[in-house]
Amino acid sequence: MIAMPHLARKTGTLLTPLLLGGLMLGAAALGLSAMAKDAAANPLGLAQNGSGGLEVESDNGIEWRRNEQILIARGNAVAKRGSSRVDADELQALYRDRDGSSEIYRIIAVGNVKLSSDTDVAVGDRAVYDIDEAVVVLTGDNLKYSTPNETLTARDSLEYWETERVAVARGDAVAVSEDRTLRGDVLTARFEAGSDGANELRRIDGQGNVNIRTATEFVVGDQGVYDAKTGIATLIGSVKITRGENQLNGDRAVVDLNTGISRLTADGNGDGKTRVRGLLVPQKDENNSPADAGTGN
Repeated sequence: MIAMPHLARKTGTLLTPLLLGGLMLGAAALGLSAMAKDAAANPLGLAQNGSGGLEVESDNGIEWRRNEQILIARGNAVAKRGSSRVDADELQALYRDRDGSSEIYRIIAVGNVKLSSDTDVAVGDRAVYDIDEAVVVLTGDNLKYSTPNETLTARDSLEYWETERVAVARGDAVAVSEDRTLRGDVLTARFEAGSDGANELRRIDGQGNVNIRTATEFVVGDQGVYDAKTGIATLIGSVKITRGENQLNGDRAVVDLNTGISRLTADGNGDGKTRVRGLLVPQKDENNSPADAGTGN
């Protein structure tokens, strides 16, 4: 099982009414309540990235439903703060009363959703941004999260945990890091802050039907971990390494994607009950085949 990131609670977002064209639109500008001053800038992080209010714009106006405590912006709606922004056909901001102020705790984006920063982009049909937990979940078709060096896609959902700098792809997940491709039912990409605050890939954890393709081999297993710093991937559980027509089966494989060298082992208990097994198919030498030997050529 992959351990999910710790859920750190966040201070919410305050509504700051702004008078536009003689109408009081509660969502025209959204000011942030006090955040930790040492919070590092985080790609896709509306709750942390930059300073100042959360600004909302739209082509077709903003609807304020006071009884339901929701604000709805329609038509090329945009919410932005610092270098982070959310674009969608419609944005909904859910708020609550706290200490005499109105506090936004969730943003829902619907239709042609795009979350972006100076470096990262995530797209989908629908996104739910939980400000309390600092996590956004995207669903729909063609889900994709891209950094300058990595691309993560999924069929069912994409999650980004802002505080932990973790992206989770669920369902036919694919991670491409430079010229390396990892696949699995669920992939969890863990990043760390680079010198400029941008995300740098640290590792990828895979669960279910994990596979890695190199220039010469195809490696599959039940679970896997890819260390982006060393370029080494470790797969465990029903591991198979296929190279051409040759196949090796074992319990654990260590694949060095820098050197192209793979090492396959059994469970290592030494009792002889589990062994590495393989099917090696000799290459045919068409210039010196048995048929040629029979003819004397």
